[in-house]
Formats: sequence, C-alpha cells, structure tokens
Amino acid sequence: MSPPGRPKGEYRSAQREGTPESPPGRPKGEYRSAQREGTPESPPGRPKGELLPLGGKARSAKGAQMTSVYRKRLFVNRMNLLMSLGTMAFGMAFLLWILWVLFAKGFGALSPTLFTQMTPPPGSAGGLANAIYGSVMIVLVATFISTPIGILAGIYLAEYGKDGWVASLTRFINDILLSAPSIVIGLFVYTVYVMQVGHFSGWAGSFALALIAIPVVVRTTENMLHLVPASLREAAVALGAPMWKVILMVTLKAVRGGVITGILLAVARMSGETAPLLFTALNNQFWSANMDAPMANLPVVIFQFAMSPFEDWKSLAWAAALLITLTVLVINILARTVFRQSAVR
Repeated sequence: MSPPGRPKGEYRSAQREGTPESPPGRPKGEYRSAQREGTPESPPGRPKGELLPLGGKARSAKGAQMTSVYRKRLFVNRMNLLMSLGTMAFGMAFLLWILWVLFAKGFGALSPTLFTQMTPPPGSAGGLANAIYGSVMIVLVATFISTPIGILAGIYLAEYGKDGWVASLTRFINDILLSAPSIVIGLFVYTVYVMQVGHFSGWAGSFALALIAIPVVVRTTENMLHLVPASLREAAVALGAPMWKVILMVTLKAVRGGVITGILLAVARMSGETAPLLFTALNNQFWSANMDAPMANLPVVIFQFAMSPFEDWKSLAWAAALLITLTVLVINILARTVFRQSAVR
C-alpha cells in the first residue's frame, strides 16, 4: 500500500525497481539516480553533486598511494636482481680465474707425448699415458657399478617406497653418504677390501669411487621422477600397462635427460677424487692394464707431482689438472646438447 500523499502504485514501482524510496522533499527518482551513479547522497543543505569533487580527490590519493607502492616494489625488484647478478658475477669471476690459471700453466705442457709416454722419473721427459688409461678404467668401472644401483634405488624411493620405513632409512643413509668425506670412504674400502686381499688394486679404487657416485645418482633419479605428473602414470596404467613397464617406458623416459645429468655429475665428482685412490689404487709409474694390481691415475699423479720440487713434474701436474677439467666440461656440454636436441624432436 502506498504511503499517504503518494499516487497509487508509485511505492510498488519503486519496490519493483529494487531502489529505496526517495527521501521527503526530493523530486521523484533523484535518489535512485544518485544510487545508480554510485555516488553518496549530498547532505542536507548542500547543492546536489557537491561531493563528486571530493570523490575525485579520494581517487587521486588512492592512485598516489598505489604509485608509491609500485615504486617501492620496483625498487625491491631491481635491488634483488642487482644482487643476483652480482652474486653470479662473483662466482663466474672465480670460475674464470681458475680456468685462466689452468690454461696458463697447463696448456704449454699439452703435447702428443703426454698421451704416448709413461710418467717419467725426475729430470726426464715423459707423459701421462699410464695415468690417463688407469683413470679411464677406474672411473668407467665405478660408473658401471654405481649407475644401475643408483637408478634402481631412486626408482624404488620415488615409485614404491614413498612412506615405508625402508625408504626413510635408505634416504637417511644416502644423505650421510652424500656428506661423508671421501677420505672416510677410502679408509672404509681399505679396511674391508684392501687389507683382506693384501694389496692395492684398481678394483678397490673403483669400489671406493662407486660409493661416492651412488648417492648422487640416487638423489638425482628420485628428484627427477618426482617431477613426472601423476596423470602421466595414470594414463599409462589405464591403457593396461604393468607398473614396471610404466616406469621404464613412460616415467624414466620422460626424465631421461635429468638422470643422465645426474650420472655425469657423479662422473665429474669421481674424476677428481684423490683421497680414496691413495688408500685403494695407489699409483704405478709403469703401464698396467691389470685391475687387480696398483694402477696409475691422474688425481694421485697430480697430488705427487704438484708437491715435488721438480719443475717438469709440476708442469705435468698442471697438464693433468687441465685435462681432467676439459674432459668433464666437454662431456657435460655434449650430453646437454644431445639431450636438448632429442627433447626438441
């Protein structure tokens, strides 16, 4: 029912439009127009629309506040970017410094005789053929031992033993091996193998290096498999594939590049380890292809020659250090390039 003094139906029309009734003393629809424009009603005694300039000032203040916040965030972003670039430049400067010293002192000793002659006695010309061959054999055997063990352990931790106590214990032991000093691992292999057989050997060196590489491969494989989305596994299982085939043909294939990168990181770490080989493979100044006997290797040769007072031995030590660095660098670059091209295809 319309209020007194209002035409019949006017109140219902206002209710149908969903707007409140105009205050007394205001023309019909004026209050609704102000509501539709989204502006508050002018207080009594003020001309209509007088509050609109104040709203503009509020918007200007809000815009100024947003501008100050944006400037602050932009400053923080630029400072963080500058610090990141500075940190990267700091690390790259030391890396370039190391490479520069290696090239300056070791490049002059690189020659064909380095790959064809044995390690010489003091004051004689020679090369590093026996040490290069021994390092290649020891690292290859260690890689063949550590790679399948590390990949299988990583698959178990990522796919089967996510919450079991065996997986927790395995991760704990793996973390300990990752942080264990290499000399401790060398002493362990010396105690359990070298002392039992009674002599140093290339096999003992490979066993020690494999214990260093296994934790790296395990951690990398597990982390890479965790990156595979669960929907990919579910799709393969929905097609009727057994779990072992899903792992080999789908998940492991999807992270093949990351797993290979982890293996190469393990190889890079093994290539420069000296302490384990001092207690296991020792050294040999002559050519030896027998893995059950002491074998020459580049890390131990670098250690012995660099501490000697003979300049020719020191020159060969710098050449051996440069050779290890270039080999690891080339292997990493080739592997990344090959797997990037295969991923694009």
